[in-house]
Amino acid sequence: MGKGLNPGLGLAILRIVLGVIFIAHGWPKFGGMEGTAGFLASLGVPAPALAAWGIALLETVGGLLLVVGAFVTPVAALLTVHMVTGIFLVHIPNGFYVIGPGSGGYEFNLVLSASLLAMIFVGAGNWALQDRLGNKDVLKT
Repeated sequence: MGKGLNPGLGLAILRIVLGVIFIAHGWPKFGGMEGTAGFLASLGVPAPALAAWGIALLETVGGLLLVVGAFVTPVAALLTVHMVTGIFLVHIPNGFYVIGPGSGGYEFNLVLSASLLAMIFVGAGNWALQDRLGNKDVLKT
């Protein structure tokens, strides 16, 4: 590591921003659960009402857990599966770009997935609640 670099701070920033993004996407689903369930039904997702509640809870509670830095590895793993599933069920037919040519594409989900994988493989960074509780919650090689 070069002088002056602080990877723990960088990871904490990434973790907190990821958490805020997932909260911002999950919380509104509670006010529009029928729409979320209808969209999932249109994709052929089984038990769409149950899946809508599960997604809303995963994004909201998972986002909160990322913000505070608790259970980061399992939460990041679940959210990665969620993002990759979204890529294949929704975004690939729209191309790569979120806006611009082929809008609605998979680039945002890809960045979120890569960021979540960084949390899994590198760690939660500074100010993670799990560190205070004695649980590093990082994969060991």
